[in-house]
Amino acid sequence: MKWTKANIVSAAMVVAALPWLHACSVNPATGNADFVLMSENKEISIGKEEHAKILEKMPIYENESLQTYVDKVGQKVAATSDRPDLTYLFTIIDSPDINAFALPGGYIYINRGLIGFLNSEAELAAVLAHEIGHVTARHAVRQKAAAAGAKVASVVTAIAARSNTVGEVTSIYGAAAISGYGREMELEADGFGAKYLFNAGYDPKAMIEVIGVLKNHERFSRFRAKEAGKKAKSYHGVFSTHPSNDARLQEVIAKAGTLSQNGTQVTNEDGFRDQVDGLLWGKNYALNAGVSTDTNRYTHSKLGFTLVFPDEWKVENKGSAIIGAPADKVAELKLEVTRLKDKIPPDEFIRQKLNVSLLTRSEPLKQAGLMGHTGVRPAQGKEQYPTRMAVFYQANRVYHFTGSLSDPEKDVDYDQLFLDAVHSFRPVRSRGKRKAPAAKTIKYVKANSKTTFALLARHIKLGRYTEEQLRLLNGYYPRGEPKPGEWIKIID
Repeated sequence: MKWTKANIVSAAMVVAALPWLHACSVNPATGNADFVLMSENKEISIGKEEHAKILEKMPIYENESLQTYVDKVGQKVAATSDRPDLTYLFTIIDSPDINAFALPGGYIYINRGLIGFLNSEAELAAVLAHEIGHVTARHAVRQKAAAAGAKVASVVTAIAARSNTVGEVTSIYGAAAISGYGREMELEADGFGAKYLFNAGYDPKAMIEVIGVLKNHERFSRFRAKEAGKKAKSYHGVFSTHPSNDARLQEVIAKAGTLSQNGTQVTNEDGFRDQVDGLLWGKNYALNAGVSTDTNRYTHSKLGFTLVFPDEWKVENKGSAIIGAPADKVAELKLEVTRLKDKIPPDEFIRQKLNVSLLTRSEPLKQAGLMGHTGVRPAQGKEQYPTRMAVFYQANRVYHFTGSLSDPEKDVDYDQLFLDAVHSFRPVRSRGKRKAPAAKTIKYVKANSKTTFALLARHIKLGRYTEEQLRLLNGYYPRGEPKPGEWIKIID
């Protein structure tokens, strides 16, 4: 047989496809054949491993009653899913962020912050059902398989064209196709979720209501981000329009209504209200009480100052100086403290007291109520590299920084690391234990004929956007007012 270019490509494709033929299985939710690279046992094992990592990095909301309630609702929905034999675990993350997510094998998470913006048990069930849909449809596994498929296609194309460049371009397209779940998989999860909701006795339209809550929050976030000149974050940003106007979403949700009804479709607003009344709102200050969020902050309690050294640098108190340096010792930031005897400007202190005849990139420093100066002293004598100098005045003390180099790595901006540490320098105002701010909670009250969100906002201090946040909490964003006798959420 003569090996032509076409023969080589065909053989390469067969070889590349061999492991995929063994990995083909029927998706339990879609009923279609999936090319996957892991068994269900492996999927569950990965979920278990990742769950342990989640517990290490993310705090769990300590509310046994609410946790039991969420688990009960989730198990009810999961029992009607296409993979009811999986062991599902539902966990509330103690975070104010609007988010929910799922790991392979049945691990479902919902943030405390998202629960506060929901308005019924049916909406809570809809969030959990959507995430269960990702699990039953094996989206994480299919995404992994797609990634591997992109690599196989890249290899085959490279063999055919004998060009690494073509292979690289194919990989880029593959990466773009599998980044995130994307609109198709999100719609699929919504469709399965609506079906599971209906089978569990909930109104499948709650799925649209939940996505409406998320979309309204996204609109508000975009508005705030635009005013602040920042990029908005989005939890469920796969719909270009509001869900009430999205034809494809309406279609996949409507399909759930054609199924045989299992009983009365419920929303259970009363039961949900009983659980959410008293829910922590916003930041949980108790989580970080006495704990610094900076990875390498150094605080000197006796002298009353604090600063942040570069990540992973070792910091030592040598008595006469505080010294921070990386493991390879190619750089060093030294902080010394002396008394200010002569009333001279900070830049003159560097020149006169530290014997610096030439200071380049010279600039004054003003931060945290302190006056100072910084600049770069050119290399002198046997030195090969310049030295970053900085001083701060505090009462009769001078804090003096020296950032020096010995054998720096070329791709590291050490001077910026020195400056970041200098700019983080602050006096510690209170040496006693600081009391954490009081936590805010969600409370339910009944509206009367005079209740408006603008009026409530005058008495509830949440900052500039109090009215908008109250509207979001109660499903009235961007307009509308509560009806007399209606239960509404406020922040206490």
